[in-house]
Amino acid sequence: MSTDTYSDILKLNKELGQSMSTNNRYEVAVLSNIMTTQLKEILEYYLRREGIYADVVFGDYDNIVQDSCKFKDRNCIIIVWELGNIIDGFYYKANTMEKDELEDVILKTKNEIDFVLANLKSTSLVLINKFSSLIYSYPYIRQNNLDEAARALNSYLEMRISANMILIDVDKVLAKVSIDKSIDLRFYYSSKSLYSIDYYKEYMKFVKPIFMFASGKVKKAMIFDCDNTLWKGIVGEEGLQGISMSARNTEGIVYEEVQYLALELAQKGIIIGLCSKNNPEDVDDVIKNHSDMTLKDQHILIKKVNWDDKITNLKSTARELNIRLDSFVFVDDSEFEANLVKEGLPDITVLQVPKKLFEYPKLIRENIGLFFNISNTVEDKRKIQMYKEQSQREQSKESFNSIEGYLKSLELKVSVYEDKVELIPRMSQMTQKTNQFNLTSRRYTEGDIARFLEESKYRNFTFSVNDKFGDYGVAGLVILELNELNNTAIIDSFLMSCRIIGRNIEYAFFDFLVEKLRFQNINSIEAVYIKSPKNEMAANFYENIGFGIIKTVDNTKYYNLKMENYKSKLIDYVEITDGK
Repeated sequence: MSTDTYSDILKLNKELGQSMSTNNRYEVAVLSNIMTTQLKEILEYYLRREGIYADVVFGDYDNIVQDSCKFKDRNCIIIVWELGNIIDGFYYKANTMEKDELEDVILKTKNEIDFVLANLKSTSLVLINKFSSLIYSYPYIRQNNLDEAARALNSYLEMRISANMILIDVDKVLAKVSIDKSIDLRFYYSSKSLYSIDYYKEYMKFVKPIFMFASGKVKKAMIFDCDNTLWKGIVGEEGLQGISMSARNTEGIVYEEVQYLALELAQKGIIIGLCSKNNPEDVDDVIKNHSDMTLKDQHILIKKVNWDDKITNLKSTARELNIRLDSFVFVDDSEFEANLVKEGLPDITVLQVPKKLFEYPKLIRENIGLFFNISNTVEDKRKIQMYKEQSQREQSKESFNSIEGYLKSLELKVSVYEDKVELIPRMSQMTQKTNQFNLTSRRYTEGDIARFLEESKYRNFTFSVNDKFGDYGVAGLVILELNELNNTAIIDSFLMSCRIIGRNIEYAFFDFLVEKLRFQNINSIEAVYIKSPKNEMAANFYENIGFGIIKTVDNTKYYNLKMENYKSKLIDYVEITDGK
């Protein structure tokens, strides 16, 4: 739990608010049937210190249905629908109710849920706290009416929510903090303010990964040291049989558990790598031949096992994977090495194996949220294979004297899909994760993308890429708004995954797009480039294909292209077709 007191948070949040740019304000509305005033400063502080300028407002007390319409255009809505107050005194009246009376209350609340969910269908992100009976019914051995109400309403929510909505299991927060430390009935009786500062701090810690994902601030790789990090012992000194990572002994079980947690991440598409001062032959021997080694070569994407310093190796890993250092989590048992990386590469999140070894799996679990992903796509599941295919490409590249010769040899094929509902999760995910070739860096939830697909004025193009080495998956997205009155298309977003950068696919795709728009009698295209810390490589893309700069305001360039001025790059080695 955070050691910052509420007074500290008030002071620090104010300082952050004064020092941060308000250009990218992230607007959050909290709708509740109890008083949740203290959540404002805590939520803003937890997000602002991560570079997200959060601005929190509250709906009126116990006015969730009406306020869901009033605040629906906010970036995020948080709904705190306290079970004990769905009608006055429900938390002490429920267990005296007859079955039909209880069902009437549940039905009334279900009807209210329907109105709220309908009003918020197009909101970018909606977090809905699950109904919880725990703080009222924990002393009861048998299930009671409060438990039944919570079960019925949560089941209804699970059936009714749409893609932009996430249910928050607040019982997990209560379990972490404890019921006694989570609530203060003195303030509930006097002002309907039920939850404590400790509860709200833990609640924000619990939900923060969702906001980080929605703002494109997720981790992509977990890199481990080896000795005393993935196994107990030093393989170079103790040999293959002298190290331990098995549940058969009290120390080894900790390392087995950590390896299984790493395996869980690998299966979700998170990059697992090694960065260890060791003899590479020794580490390979462990991976291939130790019977208790859970992580195998098919799970480990990259290995930097040598005697170079770890800063050099981590930089090299970032270059080879083509991802930024702030996407890394590094785990090491050595205090010296951990501090060296913290100081030398401050963008990397560093986890040190605890001195109390039994706390090690807990440390990993508590940081799994850094890799939060709303949806796991086909591309996530194939990520390790994709990186291995990329390694084959790099080896092939060395045999060519020119980039163009290499690119022609790849036999690149692009399939373009328009308004494909099945790709909503992937489209949203690309907006959250893609940074380098991303002309606007706008982040969209699945709910946002679903709205784009529903509105007739938008066209949403995705494209997948493959070559002779394998499939890159769905790796590009363009969101267009059509203005048929003046025959203009407005590019809201254009982005490509880093794994297809450097193949001139963006130019081949734009040829395809321009022809398609010409066929729809579009005479001009408007676009913007919004500079971010990570998209400098795309800064001149529009100029390169004939767009004229209309104006520049702060970090944004505004463009217009008359179709007759479009400059095709004539990329003849990319075959591009309409997908099905």
